[in-house]
Amino acid sequence: MSIDTAKGVLGDATIAELEAGLRGTVVRPDDAGYDEARAVWNGSHDKHPALIVRCTGTADVIRAVEFARSQDLLVAVRGGAHSIAGFSTCDDGIVIDLSPMKGVIVDPARRRVVAQAGVTWGDLDHETQAFGLAVTGGLISSTGISGFTLGGGVGWLLRRHGLSSDNLTAAEVVTADGRVVRADPQEHPELFWALRGGGGNFGVVTSLEFQLHPVGPQVLAGLIVYPVAEARQVLTRWREQLDRMPDELTTVLNLTTAPPLPFLPPEVHGTRVVVLLGMYAGDPSAGEAAVAPLRTLGTPIADLMGPVSYTDMQSMLDPLWEAGAHNYFTSAFIEPSDAALDTVLRRHLTTPTPSSELHMHHLGGAFARVPAEATAFSQRDARVLCNVIARSPDATDFDSHVAWARDTRREIAAHGHGAMYVNFTGDAAEDKVRASYPDAVYERLVRVKDAYDPTNMFRLNQNIRPSAAA
Repeated sequence: MSIDTAKGVLGDATIAELEAGLRGTVVRPDDAGYDEARAVWNGSHDKHPALIVRCTGTADVIRAVEFARSQDLLVAVRGGAHSIAGFSTCDDGIVIDLSPMKGVIVDPARRRVVAQAGVTWGDLDHETQAFGLAVTGGLISSTGISGFTLGGGVGWLLRRHGLSSDNLTAAEVVTADGRVVRADPQEHPELFWALRGGGGNFGVVTSLEFQLHPVGPQVLAGLIVYPVAEARQVLTRWREQLDRMPDELTTVLNLTTAPPLPFLPPEVHGTRVVVLLGMYAGDPSAGEAAVAPLRTLGTPIADLMGPVSYTDMQSMLDPLWEAGAHNYFTSAFIEPSDAALDTVLRRHLTTPTPSSELHMHHLGGAFARVPAEATAFSQRDARVLCNVIARSPDATDFDSHVAWARDTRREIAAHGHGAMYVNFTGDAAEDKVRASYPDAVYERLVRVKDAYDPTNMFRLNQNIRPSAAA
């Protein structure tokens, strides 16, 4: 069966030639597994690619890239497929699906791990924790390691060990012309610099090597729930603690609606609350003193902060973030002034659905000590990252929920420099991408883009446009 694309028609013989060069499989629109293969975690993106190439290794990725180039197809690259902005799928083009690529090799002596790009953080943590090691990973364990790392990588180890991308020591990349390159501080150093914060602009990353750190198996972590009536006090007291917290402690304030969980009183279910989440990434007994001030930010409704396994903390939020719901994220780096806290609280009281939230991530520590010029991630002096989430179980009124998130972001971003975190942003908005990198950093990213993807083959991302496309 021939397949129509935005650029023309792919005949049976053409597709058969592609398949002959693969160890993986090609999924067509008329195949039984097509709807499952095209689905992404974020249900707000319902796209119909012309082909899905399920790659089993780097050779398959090379073949898929060469095929896409020869047929002038739009390319989407899929890893964990959370796809906040829908970049891991497309209409009429080709999806290069890396999810079958699940290899993980841990070197405990060197404290290094090499993982293929289809690995999720749950997969990686399972392997590295066997040796008592970890690297900063996603807050939801089903998140893919690749896209998360390329955009920066904010997680529970951020203040102790920096971003995920700060711990990237090398990456294997298939470039737009089908070459395979290793990017590290010695080989392709400019590409290596750009991969750490510049997103998926420069090629298909097929494997990543990380520096690991001793973490766990037990950590002091969990959550404390406060009533919305005390929200201003909780935020103010949390802000007062920011500069006093040790690097081992990373916290997030989640302004949300209480779900019907058994540890919450029934009368709290469905009401707005403020949830303090945190992890002390050191000796749990030593963390008690660091966590103590967090227990008195207000009058706790529930206090579930205590010793847990690192992997349990990494997957604690998974049940609340199931696949298929409609999601829109947007974000801003802010200074938590009184005016900023007032804005956050006011917008919290207008959340359009029970699962719509505002997250305030405490930065600093190891994250802030990375030299600004060392990576493409450029907001090292920011104190707080605010993530605005519109989420609903289906498409009903979702456009209005997105409008709420955009308006909220606009008001909150006024308390910062206008920069967003590219992983927490559901728009492919050129102006916001441009505002998120200082001029010199953006110009350097363009030079790397010119060198490795001058035709912008890889443009389904927070796009750095090459000079020829500017």
